[in-house]
Amino acid sequence: ANLAGADLSRTNLIGANLSEATLRNGDLTEANLTDAILNGAFLTDAVLTEANFSQAKLRNSKLNRAQLNEANLTNADLSGATLSDAVLHKTNLQGANLTRSRLNRAEFSHANLRHAVLVEALLIRAYLGRADLRNADLRGANLAGAELSSALLNGAMLQGATLPDGSVQNS
Repeated sequence: ANLAGADLSRTNLIGANLSEATLRNGDLTEANLTDAILNGAFLTDAVLTEANFSQAKLRNSKLNRAQLNEANLTNADLSGATLSDAVLHKTNLQGANLTRSRLNRAEFSHANLRHAVLVEALLIRAYLGRADLRNADLRGANLAGAELSSALLNGAMLQGATLPDGSVQNS
């Protein structure tokens, strides 16, 4: 479906199948996409502020430069997704699967990433200031040049991760 530029703000899309849909420049502010299937969807430059994507499937979706401020992505599957330059200020990603996702230069200030899976994720030059990464799985992730000031990392798994200074965490 081609929904580029569509205004779907405050729309109820619970369980909707929007796989491979084009929602570029779309407005989904406060939309409810709980349990929705958006695998391979194209959401580049979309406004997704305060949208509810809890338990949604967004595998291999494109969310470059998307605005996800205060969105709910609890337990969402974003494995293989691209969110480069996306803004996720105060976004709830608790328990989300971001395995092998591309999050370069994404802005996660004050985001909740507790128990999130970021195995082999690319977070090059990402901003994670004041993000909550407690018990997150960052094994093999690339955080080169990332900003982690005041981030909470208690219990985070960092084995094999490239740290902001370029060193690799061995234990």
